[in-house]
Amino acid sequence: MPITLLWAVDVYGRVYSLSTAGQRWERADDMLLELKRVTAGKGRCWGIGCDHYVYLNITPSETSIRYREETYENQRWNPVDSFTDTLLPTDRWPWSDVTGMNPQPLHSFELPSRSWEWEGDWYVDQSCGGEPSQTGGWEYAVDFPANFSPDKKWNSCVRRRRWIRYRRYIAQGTWAKIPLDNPRKPPLPLSDISCGGWEMSDQSGRYPYLWGVSQQGEVWFREGIHPRVPEGSSWEEVEVPKEVAQLSAGPGDLLWALLWDGNLLVRTGLTLDSPTGISWVEVESPGKEVEALHVSVGVSVVWVVTKDYKVWFRRGVNSHNPCGSGWISIGGEMMMVDVGLNDQVWAVGEDRGLYFRMGVTPSEPSGSGWIPVSAQWGNRGANSPTPPLKTEDTPSASQQDAPKPFIPASDSFINSLVSDRDKTSTPQPSITEVPQEECEEPSPAPILPTPEAVGHDVPWMNVDLEGAEAARSAQAAGLSSGDGSAAATYALGTLETSHGVGEEDGPVWTWISGGGCDVDASSQISWLSPTGIWTTSMHSLSLTPVQSAAWSEQQQQQEHREEISKKPLERISCVPRQSVWVRKGALRWWRDWKPQRWVDVGVALEQSTRSDGKKDSIFFVYYTQYDEKKYLHVFINEVTALVPVLRDCHYAFAVYTAQRTKQRWPLVLAAQTEKDMNDWLCLLSDCCCEIRGITGPPSRQALWSTTSKGDIMVHEPSFSLEATAHTLACDLMFWRQVPGHLRCVESNSLGLVWGIGWDGTAWVYSGRYEQQPIPGKHAPVDVYPYQTDIRSVHVYENQRWNPMTGYTDKGLPTDRPMWSDESGLKECTKGNTHPPSPQWSWVSEWAVDYNVPGGTDKEGWQYAADFPVTFHGHKTMKDFVRRRRWARKCKLTLRGPWQQVPPIPLSDISLMPCLAQSRMEQIPVWALSDKGDVLCRLGVSPQNPAVRNVLENKFSQFAVICIHVFSANIGSSWLHVGTDQPFKSISIGNLWYRQGLTPSYPQGSAWELISNNVTKVSVGPLDQVWIVADGVPGFPAETPGAVCHRVGVGPMQPKGQSWDYGIGGGWEHISVRGNSAEAPRAPHPPPIGSPRSPLPPRPPSEQVNGNAVGV
Repeated sequence: MPITLLWAVDVYGRVYSLSTAGQRWERADDMLLELKRVTAGKGRCWGIGCDHYVYLNITPSETSIRYREETYENQRWNPVDSFTDTLLPTDRWPWSDVTGMNPQPLHSFELPSRSWEWEGDWYVDQSCGGEPSQTGGWEYAVDFPANFSPDKKWNSCVRRRRWIRYRRYIAQGTWAKIPLDNPRKPPLPLSDISCGGWEMSDQSGRYPYLWGVSQQGEVWFREGIHPRVPEGSSWEEVEVPKEVAQLSAGPGDLLWALLWDGNLLVRTGLTLDSPTGISWVEVESPGKEVEALHVSVGVSVVWVVTKDYKVWFRRGVNSHNPCGSGWISIGGEMMMVDVGLNDQVWAVGEDRGLYFRMGVTPSEPSGSGWIPVSAQWGNRGANSPTPPLKTEDTPSASQQDAPKPFIPASDSFINSLVSDRDKTSTPQPSITEVPQEECEEPSPAPILPTPEAVGHDVPWMNVDLEGAEAARSAQAAGLSSGDGSAAATYALGTLETSHGVGEEDGPVWTWISGGGCDVDASSQISWLSPTGIWTTSMHSLSLTPVQSAAWSEQQQQQEHREEISKKPLERISCVPRQSVWVRKGALRWWRDWKPQRWVDVGVALEQSTRSDGKKDSIFFVYYTQYDEKKYLHVFINEVTALVPVLRDCHYAFAVYTAQRTKQRWPLVLAAQTEKDMNDWLCLLSDCCCEIRGITGPPSRQALWSTTSKGDIMVHEPSFSLEATAHTLACDLMFWRQVPGHLRCVESNSLGLVWGIGWDGTAWVYSGRYEQQPIPGKHAPVDVYPYQTDIRSVHVYENQRWNPMTGYTDKGLPTDRPMWSDESGLKECTKGNTHPPSPQWSWVSEWAVDYNVPGGTDKEGWQYAADFPVTFHGHKTMKDFVRRRRWARKCKLTLRGPWQQVPPIPLSDISLMPCLAQSRMEQIPVWALSDKGDVLCRLGVSPQNPAVRNVLENKFSQFAVICIHVFSANIGSSWLHVGTDQPFKSISIGNLWYRQGLTPSYPQGSAWELISNNVTKVSVGPLDQVWIVADGVPGFPAETPGAVCHRVGVGPMQPKGQSWDYGIGGGWEHISVRGNSAEAPRAPHPPPIGSPRSPLPPRPPSEQVNGNAVGV
């Protein structure tokens, strides 16, 4: 680590520097120098003097700062005098710059300030274009301006040569006064300056930009700062909408300004091409009634101190969003803060002491606690650390009479370590703390950063901040044990009593600048070691055993920083209690515009808890396009679904919001491993559920659905979902995932949920469900039983007949690929076909599949006249193409709250729907076997959902494909319902409505086509109709399968009015048969008087649920 300096100013304007390799403050050599404040950058420090001049101190280095002055001597040839300095009136100046536009005679060059000296006299550059020249440095051309060359030709009418003189900067290591602009008008007396911007360029050694604020509230920018011109050249005024009191520039492109009214301004559009920015954006002060006092910014952080000396941290700040998203209160009372290199934070406390923020890292930008800067001063070592006092040591009388020293706040101290806020000089002989059960040796680290989570067993931890204020000059208080037990000890650094402020006393600080001090959270700096201030034992911290174990493993986790970590950044002051978490990681983002490809991105999730307990979260995705940094962000309270998706064998998931659902444009991200994907799904789903107040297992009224990938999704309905007046839009529905894997799922309002896997196995929901929807985070997920599923992956071998060779794999140019999927649009060979997702694994080899709809011949071929038409299993004279299906089985094993129901494979299942107030002891479960048999399972109840009664065959003379039940009665016989055309499966895409249904004529009278864009349908107990649509109109590129709601279904209009399209992109099945959440109806007022046409009272009749039938 290079040796760098920390700069500070005391109340008398004396400037001090502290080296990272030293232990003592060093005062500037110029004893008469008095500065108001300083601002440091890499290798330099600027200051404002009491004489209103700006001063610069360049850190000495082995490489001197030299600047080359150059001017050009220009001549023209004439027939009498040959080449002479007598030029034409239209020519350039005899002595000019390289362009010839500005006159530059040798005597016009002067040193810019006393900080420079000439290294020699003017001399001619004897080289031309970098090559030695024998022409005395002259370059020839036809005319001005033209291309010059060292070769003199017959038509060379003009020539020039360059004169050079070097000047050297001699003020390194001293404070040099910056001269006023001449002849330009200098800025009014400056009251504040700030340097920054050196990280906006990749050029090494680039000097920072310098900003200033005048006493009249104007903002000025220093132009011309260059590695060879450290002082700059001139000041440029930057317009501001209001008067500015103070500003701060970060190393990157952040610039914040403090207004006189206490609010803040943010400068936007800072780039290398536009170093002064484009516009200002106003941001309100953190406190509603308290104005801001000071602001300081870093690369991606903003810190503010208000007039009540409270410290605030701005979350969500980065180069893409310089305004941030909210304020977080930080413990400690400071007069000013300064953000230095690596976003490390320095501060001047209310007691005029200097402090450093511990634990500031990229993942924990607000740090974990304040510690004093304990460097020595002068020859007395007033601030030097002292050895820790032993428990049995007795404090001296002088120590007992001294006021209690200031102990800064720390996040890692719990309420048991609370410092007194009294500022009086009341004697404080000792600070004792009751230990836990045993006593351990004192630990060298008194302030512990917040423990990181060990695996997934350690919960997020918040710790309180407590601070204390007292006189700064004090002696350490002794410590004693009480009741004979070994108490924790705190040895405080010895500070001599201050009898007056003079040259021999320690400085009383007023300003600090760490912009040039290169330290970070892991730096080993002697004057930042907490051991010099106080020591404590591990038991002095009120940590639970789990938290202590997490802290003990923290060092082992340092090398795994690249892994995703989630931990509290800060426990804010006791009132109000707030906290913020940041979790960062690296994922891949599917850029779905041309050229479409996967892009490596950085992601970050910020979650904060407000004083009222409400939580706000934002998910950021950072990427680079054409060397420009950009970002996407999603508010967690706007997320409607987190769905695992199939994308190029990646561990991918899609993030949906209402707006992205409307646009059919989800945010698709992918992780490198399944664990990383599950971790992010866990985290994001937890945040979504917390913000929406969703806990525990799904309710009985929940809507269940499955995706084409087999994931199970649940939506908790509200009364507005089926309201007639203001129906909840489908794109606003929030779906969360339930562990498990099914092809279809059915439920009813009594809490009974059944599902079928891809292999036909029936599963029943056991109800044991933790709040976390994805396995991998909480240990209780491991107690779920294993759930397995097997499915077949198919590829098709296609051939065309020709008269010479018969059937061959050489097709026409317009034919489908000879190895393809079922549609023939995508080429799929046995070699490049993978399982549906990385969670699946092969369990068999490729084999010809003879169980194909339409039949096959003995070799598995199906024949047709051409592609694509209907295939059949026997060859005819008109069949010119054929295909056969190859199958390979894969297996999935995971854990979920599902219980297997053996032994008959099923193809469809249906549960009787009922209203919420219904009471039934047993619920018939109707199902179809994979052979088309109708089965009914008896004795099923919510208390015993998987009763082992035999499935009875109720309809063996026909092969049935789909079944739905709306009545609890098993009945006595089946009635055939005629159709105009044969129904093969709902997958053909037609949805029909049966007209004329009555209790006396339950078979209805006629069929009416409703839609031809349907793959699945579900009708609920409130006559609600939901489907899985094959596609969304206007979005042909979206993956088939979208949740859709029929709007306007009612007694007077049972067919409904229109479709409301919701989330899509690969949804397989939906069940709304458990949703009987009907909005309460207001009682009708009794009629006044007798009705004109009285009706006889109607006898009570049994309620029939629904009059719409979906096929």
